[in-house]
Amino acid sequence: MDTFIAPTDRADLLRAAVTQAVDFLREGEVVALPTETVYGLAADAMNPSAVARIFEAKERPSFDPLIIHLPHRKRLADVAIVPADIAETVATLIEKFWPGPLTLVLPKADAVPESVTGGLPTVAVRMSSHPVFKAVITSFGGPLAAPSANRFGRISPTSASAVMQELEGRIPLILDAGACAEGLESTILKIIPAEKGKPLFRILRAGPVTKDDLQPYGKVEWANGQPDKKGNIAPPEVPGQLPSHYAPRTPLRLVENPDHFLPEAGKRYALLSYRGDEEDGYLGLAEWEHVHVLSPGSGKLPEAALRLYHALRALDELGVDEIIAEPVPLRDVGVAIMERLRRASYL
Repeated sequence: MDTFIAPTDRADLLRAAVTQAVDFLREGEVVALPTETVYGLAADAMNPSAVARIFEAKERPSFDPLIIHLPHRKRLADVAIVPADIAETVATLIEKFWPGPLTLVLPKADAVPESVTGGLPTVAVRMSSHPVFKAVITSFGGPLAAPSANRFGRISPTSASAVMQELEGRIPLILDAGACAEGLESTILKIIPAEKGKPLFRILRAGPVTKDDLQPYGKVEWANGQPDKKGNIAPPEVPGQLPSHYAPRTPLRLVENPDHFLPEAGKRYALLSYRGDEEDGYLGLAEWEHVHVLSPGSGKLPEAALRLYHALRALDELGVDEIIAEPVPLRDVGVAIMERLRRASYL
């Protein structure tokens, strides 16, 4: 299969690309589309054979559920059931955060194929704010399943060229809208009702919508999603919960204290640095083949999030023996960055 990249940077090119993408989607094909988070691999969410093409192209295990994207918030009832005890909370979150990088986990509607949810009784749903994605899904007129457009477990793509590296020959079309604005996948949230006071929000995957963003509307806790003492882990409720994920081919090690790193003789290392500052204690630890800085000097977490996957791809192409990653502060979107780095370094 030939894979084509369709530009969208002029009105006429956008119209042509949207028409081509919608034609493929209606034929049950998959296409790669930009979102504000990462590029997604989209297919008709209500067509089981189209959904199967996602799993085939990504080499994704069938038990790992997908996120459904909606063309309009009024279409939520097509794919999910909103229990009465959380209906007001769901409405508030939708009003505040949709369209945008917040995914809600709700009981699934009967019409949703089990392949989308990995056989689970719940479905993960969101609305993208990206204008190209919105143009395609509005023209298509129905919900789209759209996980990240990469091989399963690999680094998520934040550009059309990264999608091509991952899926060339596996999909027919990639819509190119440049780099993604957020650079990390959406926050995934499960709502647990409370008899009194605010509901409980359980963050199943950290993302651009942070704990601080959510706290005005409910009490927030983190899901574990990590292996137990025997190394076992429960099947994922949502995408991105497997212990190894977002990983380059080159082994990556997250070193949370510079005193804990001792380079081995003969090994070639590259450093993924947070802000490239000598005071952080990492720059002088080895003769690095290359140092890639996420947010030079300033240490701005949104900038680091935006550049994370691009940096990992660049380091992965160097041919070094190991990538060493510095930690970032565990606040705001830094929590999501650290979650990705821990899963990318899981052995």
